[in-house]
Amino acid sequence: MSSARISRRISAIAESATLAVDAKAKALKAAGRPVIGFGAGEPDFPTPDYIVQAAIEAASQPKYHRYSPAGGLPELKQAIADKTFRDSGYKATAAQVLVTNGGKQAVYNTFATLLDPGDEVIVPTPFWTTYPEAIRLGGGVPVEVFAGPEQGYLVTVEQLEAALTERTKILLFVSPSNPTGAVYSPEQVKEIGQWAASKGLWVVTDEIYEHLTYDGVPFTSIATAAPELGDKVVILNGVAKTYAMTGWRVGWMIGPADVIKAATNLQSHATSNVSNIPQMAALAAVSGPLTAVDEMKVAFDRRRKAIVAGLNAIDGVDCPTPKGAFYVYADVRALLGKEFPSANGPVRPATSAELATLILDEVEVAVVPGEAFGPSGYLRLSYALGDEDLATGVARLQDFLGKAK
Repeated sequence: MSSARISRRISAIAESATLAVDAKAKALKAAGRPVIGFGAGEPDFPTPDYIVQAAIEAASQPKYHRYSPAGGLPELKQAIADKTFRDSGYKATAAQVLVTNGGKQAVYNTFATLLDPGDEVIVPTPFWTTYPEAIRLGGGVPVEVFAGPEQGYLVTVEQLEAALTERTKILLFVSPSNPTGAVYSPEQVKEIGQWAASKGLWVVTDEIYEHLTYDGVPFTSIATAAPELGDKVVILNGVAKTYAMTGWRVGWMIGPADVIKAATNLQSHATSNVSNIPQMAALAAVSGPLTAVDEMKVAFDRRRKAIVAGLNAIDGVDCPTPKGAFYVYADVRALLGKEFPSANGPVRPATSAELATLILDEVEVAVVPGEAFGPSGYLRLSYALGDEDLATGVARLQDFLGKAK
């Protein structure tokens, strides 16, 4: 008889590092500390008024006080299919859409539906912290393929080929990337998609940052760039980043009808339908204009340039300019092992996790260490925060990291 209180499956999962950093920063702020949080990927803008209004109107209608189909309101599923064709040229029917409780449930549903124990998933690294945990929960094995700043954090077909085994079932593809902000060119997307198709792999593509690219760099959906993939592609997306709706918790997955039917069955037992009120808000969002994200992008672009310039002014920090999302991924390997002053005397952080802790303790700036996303030696900073906070936070980093000996 097992005496373990917590199952091995759940015990093996790591806490979301990004949410942990954000929670610690918010707790310190609540205690009156002047913490600047670069941790969570969350736009600092309010949800647009017309979306909020749609939710208010829905809340007053008794039909939305009841259960609705587990897979999503039919009108929202159709609107998501229409929006996907509008934005990426990928044709899907409403039957190929499952509305989920945020993007994370779409990630979990997908891997739980596609993976059998021991199946391998190639995960370009640095990766968003939730991917490998969702893969493991689904019984799969994440296989990391690391691309450093020297190659713009972009993996190559040669690297993917080297990671391929007879157990490989899925390639995870994310562009624009969280945590690096890297964006694959249309040519690279096509090449990778054709490679995956030639190996008979599924591709799971997370497109939640599709509208956040800069410097004229286009977003390219691997589902349309490589039609050779046929029906072995699943698209993950949601309203959180495009419409500043992180707290509304509406995401979706788009895939072949049999996969969506199976994932809907899973969700019917796990959570049933997403709350109807946020679903109606999401309907207003995906059916409406992209004005809100265009306005946010102006601010994000300004902050992107400011944070890259500010971090690159620090000796020992190399911060490539991201082409998408709202993160920078700074290479701080040159600072590890250096001596920094602290309240308890000189300290030599050996890892980026130790450096991030030191930064929070000494100058009250919250950043997420590379260990959350792959190898040590990097810091992720979100620039989806106010201009004033960004400037203050970068100034504190310049002052503190500049003291390295």
